[in-house]
Amino acid sequence: MEQEMEKRKEGTSEEEKWVHDASVDYKGRLPFRASTGVWKASLFVLIFEFSERISYFAMFSNLITYLTKVIHQDLSTAAKSVNYWAGTTTLMPLVGGFVADAYTGGFNMIIFSSLVYLMGLSLLILSQFIPSLKPNNNNQPRVAHEVAFFLAIYCISLGTGGHKPCLQSFGADQFNDDHREERKKKTSFFNWWSFTVCFAMLLGATVVVYVQDFVSWGVASLIITILMALTTIAFYAGRPFYRYKQPAGNPFRPILQVLVAAIRKRNLSCPSNPALLYEIPELEKSQGRLLSHTSGLSFLDKAAIIEEKYVEQKDNAWRLATVTRVEETKLVLNVVPIWLTSLTTGVCWAQASTLFVKQATTMNLKMTESFTLPPASLVSVAAIGVLISLPIYDRVIVPILRKVTGNERGISILRRISIGMTFSVIVMVAAALVEAKRLRIVGQRTMSVMWLIPQYLILGIANSFSLVGLQEYFYYQVPDSMRSIGMALYLSVSGVGNFLSSFLIIIVNHVTGKNGKSWIGKDINSSRLDRFYWMLAVINALDLCAFLFLARSYTYKTVQRRTMDTDGCNKSDGVETVAK
Repeated sequence: MEQEMEKRKEGTSEEEKWVHDASVDYKGRLPFRASTGVWKASLFVLIFEFSERISYFAMFSNLITYLTKVIHQDLSTAAKSVNYWAGTTTLMPLVGGFVADAYTGGFNMIIFSSLVYLMGLSLLILSQFIPSLKPNNNNQPRVAHEVAFFLAIYCISLGTGGHKPCLQSFGADQFNDDHREERKKKTSFFNWWSFTVCFAMLLGATVVVYVQDFVSWGVASLIITILMALTTIAFYAGRPFYRYKQPAGNPFRPILQVLVAAIRKRNLSCPSNPALLYEIPELEKSQGRLLSHTSGLSFLDKAAIIEEKYVEQKDNAWRLATVTRVEETKLVLNVVPIWLTSLTTGVCWAQASTLFVKQATTMNLKMTESFTLPPASLVSVAAIGVLISLPIYDRVIVPILRKVTGNERGISILRRISIGMTFSVIVMVAAALVEAKRLRIVGQRTMSVMWLIPQYLILGIANSFSLVGLQEYFYYQVPDSMRSIGMALYLSVSGVGNFLSSFLIIIVNHVTGKNGKSWIGKDINSSRLDRFYWMLAVINALDLCAFLFLARSYTYKTVQRRTMDTDGCNKSDGVETVAK
């Protein structure tokens, strides 16, 4: 008996040496756990993300200043231009994520999109140094410069479309969900990913923005281009350490098959026992993981009903789907209302790089007699809020909550997002109060820029909850074959939020302009941004109520899997069902 147990332990220990999650190493073999994945691989990913985000935030934070001072756009036009660019940049990942999941794989898409990104940065350098493309020193914009500049930043948008969603999902894929310790590390990965992003924001919005404002945009562009090129080379050099997920074909095809099969069998009644629904008894590991049946959207369960007259047509996916395919379809449909109710957080984020920055330009920016704070650098305060709150949350609060709730991540994903959305309401209230005070003293004295710090700081705390929570949600609560698309959906929250912000500006200008005094005019001192902020606070509060209503009845993804202890032994010979 003891010999049998020893043999089983040895067999389990041998099995533990390899990663069985449908991933391969760089030579297409089964990944060896000790030499691939986890932090040794994700470190390359985090460094690469760090350099890309420095480039992005350096441009994004100061873009409205460049458009108004160098290209000489008015406030309303510049704000809309920033929102259009930011919106495009964060919606392009929907295309890049789809192509990566379906055809190219994440790694190949990251490398290709990084080269496109570098092309955009190179064109940005040329627009600053080539005499015929350089901006004029007078108040007349040069058309050639405008064309080159916008072509450069939209080329960067195109590169971001493949880089951003694939890099984050690629980094998370370095942790095996079926291994207990790696699964816990994956939860921390999302926190440290956001920590890295905010540290990059801090440097991009301070050091690089300072170079832009007080040295030159050309020098700043040269710095971020060199940094991006070096980390691209480093990321490629880390190939032996990565675990790679193979593209699974068009991920929307199985969803369409489930819908068609359910419609075909709409007149049938679902069995009272879900075990009677069709499922492959044991999936090959290369085919993915089994999902457990859930009671929601029960109409779709009809796709998994076995019809006696078609019992020999089990290979016909347009007539019969597995429970796993049905559950994946439910996941995609459940994502839609959560995505819609998350959009107001994107609208809130959009103000930090547009109207908040223009507020700062009218204030006293002198920190000392010799140092003047660049307005765009205030975004770094939000980054500081995240840098302070995230480590405290990850290292102090989460371990305590794990003991209290029994949840591996401390609190549920949607609860974390709702806390961030609550802070978003507070941000807009604080912004409205500060702007009202600033308008009252215009012409009397100049208000200190320090008054803007609370709203930026609260925004940072809000992001440490909602931003990280949305990342986790759109990674975990989509089918495994759609994780790059999931991260693209997360990014699109910010992208659509920017477009919605521009849309609201247009509507508000149209409605309030009829009375002769627009809330958002050509000059910030003649505008009433405080009323605009109050409107956003009300919209965010109503949206929070809708989100909480959805969260109460939400059913999380459940996965059947073997769970490994840290010593490599199976916790159970059976299958464990775990709610994400």
